[in-house]
Parts: sequence; C-alpha cells; structure tokens
Amino acid sequence: MRNRQRGSHLGLMLLASQLFLMGLDNIPPVTLAVLGLNVYLYLFPAAPLMQACVSVQQAYWFKDWRRLLLSPLHHADDWHLYFNMVSFLWKGTKLERRLGGPWFLYLLAVFSLLTGVVYLLLEAGLTELTQDQSYSMACAVGFSGVLFALKVLSNHYHPGGVTYVMGFPVSNRYVSWVELVLIHVTSPGTSLIGHLAGILVGLLYTAGPLKAVMKKCAGFVILNGYNSQPSGYYNSSGSSGYSGTSGGYSGNHQYPPDYTTNYGSSYTGGLTEREQLEAAIRNSLHDRGGTSQGGAPPPYGFHLSEEARAEDIRLRRLRRFDS
Repeated sequence: MRNRQRGSHLGLMLLASQLFLMGLDNIPPVTLAVLGLNVYLYLFPAAPLMQACVSVQQAYWFKDWRRLLLSPLHHADDWHLYFNMVSFLWKGTKLERRLGGPWFLYLLAVFSLLTGVVYLLLEAGLTELTQDQSYSMACAVGFSGVLFALKVLSNHYHPGGVTYVMGFPVSNRYVSWVELVLIHVTSPGTSLIGHLAGILVGLLYTAGPLKAVMKKCAGFVILNGYNSQPSGYYNSSGSSGYSGTSGGYSGNHQYPPDYTTNYGSSYTGGLTEREQLEAAIRNSLHDRGGTSQGGAPPPYGFHLSEEARAEDIRLRRLRRFDS
C-alpha cells in the first residue's frame, strides 16, 4: 500500500483543471456528484486509510464489513485520486448519458459493493490454494476496481473498436486484460486482484446474470412503490405501470434500461401506451349504450372524460381521410 502524501496537492489541482477544461455543465449530475464525493472523502476521510481499506483479515475475520463501503471511496494519495477520477470522468460521462442517471447511480452502488466482495473471494481462494496468509492480509483501497468494471461495460456498448495502449492498437474486446497486466507491471504498488475483481464484475453484468438480477430487484422496488400509493389513487392495470385518478392516467415512472415485465400482459396485450389509450376509448364508446354490466367502470381502469371521447372522434376522422 502507498502512504497518503499531504504535500502540494498537485494531483487535486490537475483534477480541477480537467474539470474546468471539460466544463461542469458538460458533466452529467451523477458522475459529477460521485467525483465530488471521492474528492471530499480524500480531503476529509471517513476513516484513516488503514481502517478504510478492505482485506479478508479485516472484513471477514474481524467482521468489519463497513470496509466494503469505505474502500472504493478512499484513495492513498492525490495522484491515486487524480488518475482514478480522470478515468471516471470519461467513462462516467459516456455511460451515464447512455443509461440515464438513476440506473447509472444504481450500477455504481452495485459495482462498488460487488467489486469488494469478489476481491475478498479471490484473496481467500488464493490463501487456500497457496497456504500463504499474506493474501488474506493484503488491504486494497481506491476506485480503480469499479473503473475496470465500467471499462468492461463501456467496451460492451462500443464493440469492434480499437484502443491504443502505449502506441499499440488493441481490440476493445481484450483491452481490459492488457491494461490489467500493464498497470501491474508498470505500477507494482497497485492491486492486481482488485483490478481483476472489477473485470469479473463487469463480465458478470455484460455476459452473466448480474444485469437480470439488478432488473428484477429494481422492478420489485418499483412495483412495491405502486402498491404503496395513497388510497386516493389506483393501479389501473395491475403491474403494467399506469396509475391515475378518475380524470385519466399518468405514466411518468422510470424503468431501468431494457426493463420488461410480463406481469401486466393480460391487460396490455403487448400494446404501446398510445394503443392502450385508444383501445380504452373505443371500449368505452362501445359500452356507452348500456352494455356495461352493473355500471362497472370501463376496461383498463380509465374513467374517460368528454375530452377523451372527442379525441377518439378526431382520430377516426383522420383515419377516414387517410383511407
């Protein structure tokens, strides 16, 4: 481990210059906030460095599990912070714009925790295989493991490209592995196992079950949020994501990227939101002549207004003109 140096803070000054060169308005909010948190915890650490780093000895043997939360957000010195945050600035900006702020924040939280867990598993496995207790005592700190996971994710979304490493072209498919070895060779103080843990977490997301598990967890929270709405609201289509009052509906709930669910398929039938609304309007007009039983509300849970009926008439006229 490197000792923290409290000198001229040259790394911090260079990081500040990078931020202003890029422009704060051009940095997405989650990326900027996480970067700011790392800088704040470098200047005002939540714990001394040796009490924030994570190792099998400290986390597993001594049950100090809070280190899994502290270790990614603390850095050994200002150069450690500078290189990690400049890399995060580039990767975070690209990924947050693609995935959206809420999902990217969720992703960072999961990656930060899982990178530490995988690191502990790898170090414990090496200890068992080699019978060398030094692996269990190796203490890692810093955001670089998460950065390797983000690197895998970024390469997954931009396949087929080439990255130049020390002047040599390397396919994006293998660049994470090349950088893993290169950084370990050129910077002996870095944690090879910590970086490897980040790559494995990234692969678990892009080629393994992690993405599906995260979607299920996010969907469970969203659906529970619907069920806990005030009694003045109703869920018009079970779990399909609509909610509203007697005047209509609102669909402003945000799902994770590529999130799909079959819970409401019996109601939506695979229709889009627009098609569902038109179908509800047509069913209401068909039932207006007294076909509804016992004064039951229209299908799909919509209580239609005169404005909605007028909209249906307008749509029918447009279709007649188009035909």
